[in-house]
Amino acid sequence: MNVVFAGTPEFARVALERLHASGHTIRLVLTQPDRPAGRGMKLQASAVKQFALDHALTVAQPRSLRLDGKYPEDAVAARQAIAQADADVMVVAAYGLILPQWVLDDMAQAGKLGCLNIHGSLLPRWRGAAPIHRAIEAGDAETGVTIMQMDAGLDTGDMLLVHSVPIGEHDTTATLHDRLADLGADLVVQALDRAAAGHLQPQRQPQTGVTYAHKIEKHEAAIDWHLDAPTIARRVRAFNPFPGATTTTLQGEVLKVWAAQPAPAAAANPLPGTIVAVGAEGIAVAAMNSVVILTELQRPGGKRLAAADFLRGVPLQVGQVLA
Repeated sequence: MNVVFAGTPEFARVALERLHASGHTIRLVLTQPDRPAGRGMKLQASAVKQFALDHALTVAQPRSLRLDGKYPEDAVAARQAIAQADADVMVVAAYGLILPQWVLDDMAQAGKLGCLNIHGSLLPRWRGAAPIHRAIEAGDAETGVTIMQMDAGLDTGDMLLVHSVPIGEHDTTATLHDRLADLGADLVVQALDRAAAGHLQPQRQPQTGVTYAHKIEKHEAAIDWHLDAPTIARRVRAFNPFPGATTTTLQGEVLKVWAAQPAPAAAANPLPGTIVAVGAEGIAVAAMNSVVILTELQRPGGKRLAAADFLRGVPLQVGQVLA
């Protein structure tokens, strides 16, 4: 099939690579404008753009697709580029821009497949921006990928293909992201192949079990030691790699916590945030009626280190309180 692809980060790049390798023709790639990144804050192309340029694919980077928005000239140019691509379908994966109704309408004309979205959850659970993070944070036993026919709602369209995967007790957003990116790439190729053969059957989403995966905000990174240990440990995993869970020493140094595990409550019930034990296996911190073992940490400007190595440079002691 002839495809317009819309995506920006690594999750989307995996799908674009798989579509390109499968023999489908990528007529146009839409991705977000280059953004400042790194210590020098130099403009950096998205993972999708980098792949597209490496494979001589046509790229457009509109700042918006809204014809009545702040950048109408970008939207008009994008509409012209989409029309000229004359594609059978638009595949969308973590694009980061809202598709206005005109995109859905234009891609649905003349019997085309419209816009298909690769969504990293088992819809209707975790509609929205951060489905991988929120599934781990909530303690879900499984998640997956849904290939969805896009409509005007927020991830409300008909489901075309669905596949589930278990969430392991040590999964982070980073590890689960990679598995779901690979799964989503496979599923979208299957969806296009089945559509070409006339074997794709849409199904309406259930009306029950709807949840929303709201965007991750940086302020969520700060560990609340008044939560119980399982919740804190899940949040540490959910916020790895972004924004990275944090805690603050009494000296005001903000530490990143990259790995943690819950443990039974200590014999006493100290103030939440109090360090109750320090050793090679980790730093035990009191939470609400429980204890969290911090096993991988990082100082500002430093490297991620296992607890034993971290303690050589940061002499945390029993009785100290983390905020």
